[in-house]
Amino acid sequence: MARSRESRVVSLRMFFQIDRKGLTVGRFVVVLIMVQWLAGAAMGEPVVSRLYSLPVFPREDSVQQDAETGTELLFLTNARHKDSNLYFHQRSWLADGAMIFLFSDRDKGGVMGYVVETGELAQITAADGMKLRHPTAAVNRNSLFALAGDRVVEIQLAISVKEKKGIKRAKVEARERSLCAIKGIDVYLNESCDGRYLAAGGASIEGASKPGLVLIDIASGAWERLCDMPAGVEYHGHVQWSITNPNWLSFAGAPNRLWVVDLRDRKPWCPYVQQKDELVTHESWWVNDELVFCGGIHPKPSEDSHVKALDMHNGTVRIIGAGSWWPEGTPPEIAKRNWWHAAGSPDGRWMAADNWHGDIMLFDRKTSRPHLLTTNHRTYGGGEHPEVGWDRKGKQVVFASHTLGGVTVCVATVPETWQKELDTARVGLEAK
Repeated sequence: MARSRESRVVSLRMFFQIDRKGLTVGRFVVVLIMVQWLAGAAMGEPVVSRLYSLPVFPREDSVQQDAETGTELLFLTNARHKDSNLYFHQRSWLADGAMIFLFSDRDKGGVMGYVVETGELAQITAADGMKLRHPTAAVNRNSLFALAGDRVVEIQLAISVKEKKGIKRAKVEARERSLCAIKGIDVYLNESCDGRYLAAGGASIEGASKPGLVLIDIASGAWERLCDMPAGVEYHGHVQWSITNPNWLSFAGAPNRLWVVDLRDRKPWCPYVQQKDELVTHESWWVNDELVFCGGIHPKPSEDSHVKALDMHNGTVRIIGAGSWWPEGTPPEIAKRNWWHAAGSPDGRWMAADNWHGDIMLFDRKTSRPHLLTTNHRTYGGGEHPEVGWDRKGKQVVFASHTLGGVTVCVATVPETWQKELDTARVGLEAK
């Protein structure tokens, strides 16, 4: 278990009191190591805990097919508790795909991991047993970044599976790496695509009078304030890195929603100025430095919302997932044909979008043609939004579902026939 700096001081004093009358060379070396460890902690360098085992609980998962589309649906839990997926622009899968992260309100819940090979559930905690919050899976190694209280930690995970009498059981071990402590972070941590930094934001970081963003060096644990909100801009969180550019990260503001800051000059700018009553919401990054968002120009109560992709380099915006609007449409009817959260597959092939009825549509990048993946995972006007996100390979999506009665986490697999169809599609000069 990781110990506080004060406990290390006590241990060191006790060691000197016991061995005051004569230190052997070996003991002197031990003392020297302890002094160096203590000094490192005082300077804020990351402290690594011992290896500890995480609780693993029996599987609750089930598989069924979507009644309308036939898509295979894997429900990770049984909906007896409120379980939900990580936010749609966060990484929910471990780097090697062996675990899917989720939240649960059960007593021994908090951040949990679904072990893909066995279907079991592991409770992911800090070394001292503290529950975690604001998590995201690491880009390129089997770790989870999260907050344990005010501490920013990396939980390194090792999963081993043994089979006995035809039944597979998982053992999950962890090691905590404590990077730093920052008061006031109020959004998910998010890691840069090159694995160098974490970013986060807060309305009052360390008691500051202005909202702003912080930058955390993953290797050293050192952190600094990256920028304040620009004058006249409200802080609305949603801090996230470009998935292809390690210098750009975005955050949400108001009255204009989209804001980007470049690490090289640290000056936030608005890449898309909204018109009066224009809807711009739920942005996320896609390939080729495209910033995706949902929106339209017809205001509430029956607003339209397309999935749009903003090319940050040439400044053009295209509709990749069309919504619909008609004057006589009621809000529930129009909500069935418009989109609220949208996330692109990391391979750039697909865009997934959800609506207020819990339907999930895929749009292929080449033609923008819609492919209805699964339906009716939410009742209009109530319940958790699906907030659909992607795995690491562009093969599956994860979202919240009410299909089993209570809310649980569901994974849908993109039909292989769709993938093959996209492989053979020839558009433009490809067709010549």
